[in-house]
Amino acid sequence: MISFDDFAKVEMKVGTILEVEEIEGSEKLLKLRVNLGEERPRQILSGIKKWYKTEKLVGKQFVFVTNLEPRMMMGLESQGMIMAVGDTNPILLKPASKVSPGSKVR
Repeated sequence: MISFDDFAKVEMKVGTILEVEEIEGSEKLLKLRVNLGEERPRQILSGIKKWYKTEKLVGKQFVFVTNLEPRMMMGLESQGMIMAVGDTNPILLKPASKVSPGSKVR
C-alpha cells in the first residue's frame, strides 16, 4: 500500500504521438516522439512492438507518466512511460475524446 500523498506525486498527462520508429536490434521496443504540450516533444521508449504497428500509433493520443527519472534502454534515453492495461495483450490507455496535448490526468 502507498499513501495518497505518494500517489499524488505521479504525474500523468495525455500526449499525442508524432513519430514512431523501430529500434534496431530490439524485438520489443518502439521509440515514440510525443507531444506533451511542452516546448519540445519527448522521446519515450516502450516495449509494445509485438502488439502495435508503428503507423497505427502516429497521431493518436494516450496517457503517459511524465515525471519518471529518465532511463537508458538500448543506448537511448526514455523520458516517460506510456500507460497500458494487461500483461499478455496490453491495451494502451487513451482519453475518450481528443484533448489538448499535456492535459493532466486527475
